[in-house]
Amino acid sequence: MAAACVLGTGLLVTGVAAQAKEFVSIKGNTVNVREQPNTRSTTLWELGSGYPLQVQQRKGKWIKVRDYEAPLGWVYAPLTQKTPHRIVTARTANLRASPTTNSKIVGKLQQNEIVRTLKNSGSWAQVRSESGRQGWVSKNLTWGW
Repeated sequence: MAAACVLGTGLLVTGVAAQAKEFVSIKGNTVNVREQPNTRSTTLWELGSGYPLQVQQRKGKWIKVRDYEAPLGWVYAPLTQKTPHRIVTARTANLRASPTTNSKIVGKLQQNEIVRTLKNSGSWAQVRSESGRQGWVSKNLTWGW
């Protein structure tokens, strides 16, 4: 019985580890998201640099991805990177001087704006926008890693 419990626990831990969310972001200026994992397949979306994606499946050098709204399709993995980015999902988000709602607002981020994640602290992410603005944003106003 004890051996069965240990074995069962090992399987549970392995199952949880296998379900860990893997994220990537777009490396090129514009990358095609395709219906199937090949270059002859229909292009469903074009995504810009830094766009964060969650990996759902791998097939050779292709990855099936989703964003914060829904599954998107297949991307050629060498066109992605492990540089963390976030997309603003709220209509606007305050960019703050430090990771608290009491700190000074140093800027605003707009919906669908892509920001580079520099650091995480609890429910906050320190980010830098494409224009170079830097500060802290509440993670619940964004999606990514």
